[in-house]
Amino acid sequence: MTQDSAVTGVPQESPKVDTSVPQTARIWNYLLGGKDNFAADRAVGDQILQTLPRLAQNARLSRSYLVRAARYLAGAAGVRQFLDIGTGLPTANNTHEVVQSVVPEARVVYVDNDPLVLAHARALLTSSPRGVTDYIDADLRDTDTILREAARTLDLTQPVALFLMGILGHIEEDDEAKSIINAIMAGLPSGSYLAMYDGSDTSEAVAEAVRIWNLSANPRYHLRSPERIAGLFEGLELVEPGVVSVNEWKPDPSTPPDIIDQYCAVGRKP
Repeated sequence: MTQDSAVTGVPQESPKVDTSVPQTARIWNYLLGGKDNFAADRAVGDQILQTLPRLAQNARLSRSYLVRAARYLAGAAGVRQFLDIGTGLPTANNTHEVVQSVVPEARVVYVDNDPLVLAHARALLTSSPRGVTDYIDADLRDTDTILREAARTLDLTQPVALFLMGILGHIEEDDEAKSIINAIMAGLPSGSYLAMYDGSDTSEAVAEAVRIWNLSANPRYHLRSPERIAGLFEGLELVEPGVVSVNEWKPDPSTPPDIIDQYCAVGRKP
């Protein structure tokens, strides 16, 4: 596991970042209003916004769903451990900030393999005094490594909430995406949860925006229908209201009422 030297006590080599190649995490950071992006990322983001002007707002609304799901799981569902894979670059309301505001002793493990995200590991490795936050450098597909390294911080005999927010769209085949979910959930006990969202193929504008994204950004992104997203939850008990647009999942009074082309769900392992 690659961790920040402040945590391990061992100096770590700075990851090499190619600023000329657009990267998904940095484009998304730009759309969220962050500053951890470069000209190549902003160029792709601006081109996409010309096709889908609401994408920046949609990115923020998807982030708001993550916050509501995290609060629900830490609160009503009583989960105390979180495994957030494909966390991306730090922004406001990171998972550990949300859940530790509800349960200060919550334990959170982030997983990503983007070099710029790794460079920001120190920001992710902050925690409430009573909680724990850790970081794993691993690919989504390397489920054995993820579970092995997560077990250093999380008690995998107790329920864990698995977050796959906006990352399964990078897996083209449903069978592969489902096998990744199954492999991780198999290592988690009954009472664990899966929470995810991804872009849907419910509008031509979104499909065109993704086409532009895939021309230059790395990795490529693949849209799924709400029905295909629901299929990823097979074997899990869906939490009400099931598979819905992110704005429809347990909205609070400040959530805009309009449906957007980002679909989500939370499911519980029986």
